[in-house]
Amino acid sequence: MRASQSCMSASEAARRLGVSVKALRLYERQGLVNPGRSEAGYRMYAAADMARAAKVAALRGLGLSLAQVAGVLDGDPASLQAALAAHDAALAGDIQALAGKLDKVRSIQADLAQGQMPSGAALAGLLGRPTDIRAAFALPWPWGGEWFELRDVRPLNYLIGSLGSGKTRLAQRLAQALPNAAFLGVDRLDDGCAAAKAQLAADAALQARVEEALTWLVGEGATRSDALVALLASLLADGPDVWVVDMVEQGLDHATQQALMSHLRHRARHAGPPLFLMTRSTAILDLAAVGPDEAILLCPANHSPPRRVAPYPGAPGYEAVAMCLASPEVRERIARHSPDHP
Repeated sequence: MRASQSCMSASEAARRLGVSVKALRLYERQGLVNPGRSEAGYRMYAAADMARAAKVAALRGLGLSLAQVAGVLDGDPASLQAALAAHDAALAGDIQALAGKLDKVRSIQADLAQGQMPSGAALAGLLGRPTDIRAAFALPWPWGGEWFELRDVRPLNYLIGSLGSGKTRLAQRLAQALPNAAFLGVDRLDDGCAAAKAQLAADAALQARVEEALTWLVGEGATRSDALVALLASLLADGPDVWVVDMVEQGLDHATQQALMSHLRHRARHAGPPLFLMTRSTAILDLAAVGPDEAILLCPANHSPPRRVAPYPGAPGYEAVAMCLASPEVRERIARHSPDHP
């Protein structure tokens, strides 16, 4: 037990570190931090605990798995070297993009000096925003053909809905309407994931990327399985710019789903292509963990048009989203007794 007056509670420590309390609990379960306890039994973070937790959070921000973080804390530099190399490449890309913007600014300044006003497109180019990915189409059955527009596509987009809400049909229609998109169905698991295995056998570079991702995921607590390999084989293959994934949790246990989401969030932070994840699992869509790079699209049970839902209690549609979700264990029991597709 440590002197409480010099320590922080878990919630205060999380705020100072910019992480969630859940993340701190995860660090503790993995033995990465070991906070003391107050007389009442509450976790208390002293200065040394905060310094170690800050290092863990920074390493996680660089994309290290829990196992890799543990190795770095134990003095193994290999994982940190690889992460820093990736970060170096990302920063170099940012510098190149900034240099391009600077050239555009100077070009516009030179034109202004000659009395030439810039075009709207030239000014918009200074913002450095990519062309918005969007889709517009008439909604399929069970909707009444209402016109639907999807704008502001985020790196991670969740498709949620109760049984019979039409979410699978919406997912398939999105894959048709979004530019260079593809639908990844649960048939990826057919015949023991034979299609993915054949794909990997024919593509050594893809197999290497999948093995690298698997190593990271296993270090994060995932269990290697055919279902996980099949999912990664599609997501990491050269091809579509956007994937729409049907029941992403299918065949994955609780720990693997959590590890997968850590991987996908890191991917999103590093400008990975957008993903649409159809799910009903709380491990895939943890409402308390949804960040600015993520969006929720709800298919209401009454077949009113799909709508965006903000991830905080009290927001319109929030309770409906929460009611569609269940733990991976419950989802597995449901999946054994009834298909999750209309």
